[in-house]
Amino acid sequence: MSSEKELTTPPVAPLKLIVMQSCEELGKKVDDYIVQFRNEAHTDHKEGIEFKGYLENSYIVGSRCPRFGSGEAKGQILDSVRGSDLYILTDVCNNSITYSVFGHTNYMSPDNHFQDLKRIIAAAGSHCKRITVIMPFLYESRQHKRSKLESLDAALALQELTKMGVSNIITFDAHDPRVNNSIPLRGFDNFQPPYQFIKAITEKYKDIKIDKEHLMVISPDEGAMSRAVYFSSVLGVELGMFYKRRDYAHVINGKNPIVAHEFLGADVTGKDVLVIDDMISSGESILDTAANLKRRGCNRVFVCTTFGLFTDGMAKFDEYYNNGCITGVVTTNLTYINETTKAKPYFIEADMSKFLAKIIDALNHDKSIGGLMDPTERIHDLINEYNDEMKQEYEKGLN
Repeated sequence: MSSEKELTTPPVAPLKLIVMQSCEELGKKVDDYIVQFRNEAHTDHKEGIEFKGYLENSYIVGSRCPRFGSGEAKGQILDSVRGSDLYILTDVCNNSITYSVFGHTNYMSPDNHFQDLKRIIAAAGSHCKRITVIMPFLYESRQHKRSKLESLDAALALQELTKMGVSNIITFDAHDPRVNNSIPLRGFDNFQPPYQFIKAITEKYKDIKIDKEHLMVISPDEGAMSRAVYFSSVLGVELGMFYKRRDYAHVINGKNPIVAHEFLGADVTGKDVLVIDDMISSGESILDTAANLKRRGCNRVFVCTTFGLFTDGMAKFDEYYNNGCITGVVTTNLTYINETTKAKPYFIEADMSKFLAKIIDALNHDKSIGGLMDPTERIHDLINEYNDEMKQEYEKGLN
């Protein structure tokens, strides 16, 4: 495989980024990385016509979705995107943005963010060479399967985007990636952040030991088993799983309440554990799992989740941290996290901006992204480097 800095194919078309208001901070970091990659790229042809617009100080195109007093809105693109390879980055879970309706303040919901995304796609029209939507948290992905008379919102949303001309949809840790069956003739790429999780933990906690005697991976429920199996396999450690017994006679806040968590797996006594899941919503399930593990005698509990939504606030997490039930909560910057949460002593951010920039840069060149989708080799390199560093620190202490 050629070096990341060696260009072997020209870009499909000039690269343009539209960063929705919902993810300005992440979008700026991604843009900065792409600028860096391209300035460092080695090629004799960057001045050729096929590389027109290749070296820019920024690839972000201005856009906005102004609203009328009634709450209605329109999408506006403030510069030309004609003939471009356009990537639109949006965070449908950003709950910090407000707008005015008849003089009252409303907070943007996922539905509002999705409507604004469609407005920007409509504004771009058919002028672009290709449109790719980057939606880290897949809109309505929790409503991914039908039970009785229910809407199938995730499938409807994907079909709506592709009918508007979107060629490819990029998401992370989809609640159920089989939802891509709703758009079988269009691109759907689902990425995972295990490398970034492990990197974030090993950078903050230098005393963690990655082996069968000291570490274990736990799935908090059946739905997260595939993620946990991958983690345990790549780290070479034991795997455990909780399954939920629910009260199907009652529905509270749209779901059946959990009666108890039952555990399947080896003894966790004295071991650090990584609890792996796709998201923290209220956090009830994760915190119950952590408390159960501590009662079973584990050492430290690290929670790794792609999306930290924290819909019920942080009070419960503060309580469990102060009681020693959790040591760290690792989550990505793919969705909005407020500054108060970031300041928590147990909060660890896994930065995904460089990874996302690599994805965009590779796709713009029509290069394979198979290596990016499978981080096994990079994780092994990271662990070997970490273990070597720990060994050197230990030997230095002896001397």
